[in-house]
Amino acid sequence: MNLKKYRPILEVFFLSIVVYLGHKLFFIWNENNPKFQNFHFPIEVVDGFFFVCSLIILLILIKVKSKNIDYVGYTFMLVTFVKMALSYAVLSPIIHSGNINMKIEKANFFIIFALFLAIETFVTGRILNNKQ
Repeated sequence: MNLKKYRPILEVFFLSIVVYLGHKLFFIWNENNPKFQNFHFPIEVVDGFFFVCSLIILLILIKVKSKNIDYVGYTFMLVTFVKMALSYAVLSPIIHSGNINMKIEKANFFIIFALFLAIETFVTGRILNNKQ
């Protein structure tokens, strides 16, 4: 098994841990603030969802790279679009809930979405620059 081939998975894993710890630390500092309580989805679920999506995306990109590196960029755009649609479907209960913290929870969701998208983009760029 070629470990160098699956290095992007390790990169995403470690960067996801950093994002989760920062996210958890932020919520620990604000645990007494009522704006950051009673979310529809716990932060572990949101971070876990995006981590699993990132892993699936990278596994697909690694598979596409082994077949034809010219399609990695197109595949990244396609799977990112699918992830956005899936994220909207997951966010739908937050939008339609009567929770008073809806704006903060939506912002939290989209910030985590953006962080994981940045991680995926960074790692995909490394995959594309490594044309061996």
